[in-house]
Amino acid sequence: MSKPTPISGFPEWTPGQRMIEQFVLDRIRATFELYGFAPLETRSVEPLDQLLRKGETSKEVYVLRRLQADTDGPAGDDALGLHFDLTVPFARYVLENAGKLQFPFRRYQIQKVWRGERPQEGRYREFLQADIDIVDRDTLAPHYEAEMPLVIGDALRSLPIPPVRIQVNNRKICEGFYRGVGLTDPEAALRAVDKLDKIGPARVAELLAETAGASEAQAKACLALAEISAPDASFADAVRALGVSDPLLDEGIEELVAVVETAAAHSPGLCVADLRIARGLDYYTGTVYETQMIGYERFGSICSGGRYDNLASSGNVSFPGVGISIGVTRLLGLLFGADALSVSRTVPTCVLVAVTSEDARPASNRVAEALRSRGVPTEVSPSAAKFGKQIRYAERRGIPYVWFPGAEGAADEVKDIRSGEQIAAAAGEWTPPREDLKPLVR
Repeated sequence: MSKPTPISGFPEWTPGQRMIEQFVLDRIRATFELYGFAPLETRSVEPLDQLLRKGETSKEVYVLRRLQADTDGPAGDDALGLHFDLTVPFARYVLENAGKLQFPFRRYQIQKVWRGERPQEGRYREFLQADIDIVDRDTLAPHYEAEMPLVIGDALRSLPIPPVRIQVNNRKICEGFYRGVGLTDPEAALRAVDKLDKIGPARVAELLAETAGASEAQAKACLALAEISAPDASFADAVRALGVSDPLLDEGIEELVAVVETAAAHSPGLCVADLRIARGLDYYTGTVYETQMIGYERFGSICSGGRYDNLASSGNVSFPGVGISIGVTRLLGLLFGADALSVSRTVPTCVLVAVTSEDARPASNRVAEALRSRGVPTEVSPSAAKFGKQIRYAERRGIPYVWFPGAEGAADEVKDIRSGEQIAAAAGEWTPPREDLKPLVR
């Protein structure tokens, strides 16, 4: 077999990094459940026609085909693609199971997704997302849009990561403003403004003219709106000062004020109203969210989402919702790259039980079983080598304690190989310090 070569964009963490990832997932999952979100997992594939309804994503979808599939292209059941986010499969799940669900339906979903984009730091072709969504039948109260930042703020604050700032906007503000200045294609204007951080205001002004038919004055007004940012409801006065009026604009301002004020009451400084945040995907209709990690702003958002009214519908019944997604792999990849996360040891083992001889291995196994029954992660030495060699094995693996079974009725002893302290102990009673029981993420 030839030497394998890595495939870019498909990360494989070390055991220590995987332990950190599992710790992070446990904390996120616990927070989601504290807010009443129920777990869900959907299939990895969706029909291509469903995946391609979502906007500018056709170049990112991985098509799923059998090796011996017809060369004319996928059709029927073969027209499948790997999902590139968790919102599209969730919307499909709601439609298929609406009769079994209780609304408003609150779910969390933690799964891998796939996107065929160019790999770079913090961006992958296979990655893990942690999503929450709240969906209702026909109408969804706007207060759910104010709840999303609270959940995400609590989830990310429970992790040993830098502080985060959630940037919020409302698509109604943007669309209402664009209509108010006379633009007839507000979606094209939104897509142009969404590129502001990447290409700068001059190029965005050109795009507004090219794709949305904006005059120089209209483009200038759109950029003035995008410059507004405030940590409180004062953004509303700044918008009104621009002298544009439209009923949809007023509705969006009212909704965003509620989001900002609710977040400020829960966690001051968590949210900032930033009217350049547009989110390029077409289906968002209300509040939109992007989350930056302080010190890592140049890498963009680690958590994003928004309100959608038209993603799922069946006949005359619609299922509006609001959701937000943490890019878990993106978040961890950035921190791993900066050596900003570590774990106290790279194995779960707390105790290595020494083996005095192969004939006595059953006695060592009994000690290990007694420790495990009390929740102490334990393994038995791989060989009955000299004790010094067994201790060095534990040191190499980062195992803090070595257990020595007593000979001929003598008491067992356990040694902290970091300090050298060795004491008599019984497997049915001894407990390690809490900080040693499991690896600590820091």
